[in-house]
Amino acid sequence: MLNSMKIEIRGAEKLSFRERQVVVLKEMGKSTEEITRILKVSASTVATLYNRARSKGYEVVIVLPGDVMGVFAGEDEDEA
Repeated sequence: MLNSMKIEIRGAEKLSFRERQVVVLKEMGKSTEEITRILKVSASTVATLYNRARSKGYEVVIVLPGDVMGVFAGEDEDEA
């Protein structure tokens, strides 16, 4: 299922490249410790980037295809 999931950041143009990286990793469920290892920055830098991004106002939308959620399963049966 995760292969079909897409994360869209609306308002991403307001964020710096590093802020976007932190936001995406946070939205993927990564801990601050994991983000520090991935981006090779300190925990305080992660917190600063995340808080700065939040103050700029953005919206995260997770896009899942209907078939992944089972929305269309059995549709043919209902029409019969």
